[in-house]
Amino acid sequence: MTEIRTPRLLLRRWTDDDLVPLSEINADPEVMRWIGDGSTLDLDQTAEAIERWEEEWDEEGFGLFAIELLASGELIGVVGLSIPEHLPEALPDVEITWRLGRQYWGQGYASEAAQATLEFALQDRGLDRVVAINRSGNDDSENVIRKLGMVLERDTTDPHYGHLLQIHGIDLTEYEA
Repeated sequence: MTEIRTPRLLLRRWTDDDLVPLSEINADPEVMRWIGDGSTLDLDQTAEAIERWEEEWDEEGFGLFAIELLASGELIGVVGLSIPEHLPEALPDVEITWRLGRQYWGQGYASEAAQATLEFALQDRGLDRVVAINRSGNDDSENVIRKLGMVLERDTTDPHYGHLLQIHGIDLTEYEA
């Protein structure tokens, strides 16, 4: 089982106990504001998402991790790697993504989890390049992306929702652990 420990977090595969806490995060309109069309997800949609993420682990050797606080064992969100099929122009790159419950914002957890995931991608999984796709105006995610050392490569439009997106990237040769 793939796990990554950071000073405060455990990044791990999904369990049945994660469904309800993640569905509570996905039900928060403020959390989901910058994702897709901004719609919240219910329990069934969250279960389907976890199932897709687990299938991607099996097929690709990477996927989205559950983020657990080491101190309490509490699920605080999701971070990981995925194939950005929602944005064909970004293919064949692999995308790093994250989503945390609102009560965990502003405490450095997203940066800590994303940094560990980027290191996992480039050093453990042997990827040569990783991108982050950010909706324009999402300054909090933009800050995390900058901390990862990623640089803005281009602006584009979301083919499904028409939002302005920014594609940031980093190559293995630019990465500093």
